[in-house]
Amino acid sequence: MQGNKLYVGNLTYSVTDEQLEKLFSPHGQVQKANVIGDKGFGFVEMTNSSEAEKAKEALDGIDFEGRSLRVDEARPQKPRTDRTYRRY
Repeated sequence: MQGNKLYVGNLTYSVTDEQLEKLFSPHGQVQKANVIGDKGFGFVEMTNSSEAEKAKEALDGIDFEGRSLRVDEARPQKPRTDRTYRRY
């Protein structure tokens, strides 16, 4: 694993940043936990890549709040193109 940021998918919409941080804490120091509101996913930033790898191995596929989590290394965000809309 290259980075220390993890993508966490298949979350229930009621999960909070604090719950996500608490879930990942036993696997290393959590720098930041961020649930993307009403989208069913979030991101967790660990202190280093080895902690991120441990957390990924331990938590990928587990049942959390009734759903099977998907944990993977976060990919860099793609730059957004400036969208120009035509008026007719």
